[in-house]
Amino acid sequence: MLKGPFMKKLFLLPLAVAAFSVGACSQKAQNETGEAADAVAADVNSTVGEAVDDVQTAGERAFGAAENAADRAGDKIENATDRAGAAADRAGDRIDNATDRAQREAGQELEQTGREMQR
Repeated sequence: MLKGPFMKKLFLLPLAVAAFSVGACSQKAQNETGEAADAVAADVNSTVGEAVDDVQTAGERAFGAAENAADRAGDKIENATDRAGAAADRAGDRIDNATDRAQREAGQELEQTGREMQR
């Protein structure tokens, strides 16, 4: 992006050339040349201003897209963590149920053995 002293020199160069070459021309030619130079400078300023706006808009869009991508990635990680936690809870419940069944079966076997010993 062209800004600062370089841009001013860039704008002044055509004007200086025009002023130098107009020195021998009539007042009307000098006025027309000055008006043409002013028009060119206004067009350049307008175009540069639009380019700056376009670059800023593109930068804002890119930043917004990156921010959205980071948010989506965070959501996916959070969802995966929730699913992993739920799976661990289900596995713990299954282990508890299997342990309860094994204890119940072991107790029933002990009771059966005790009854048989009493006979």
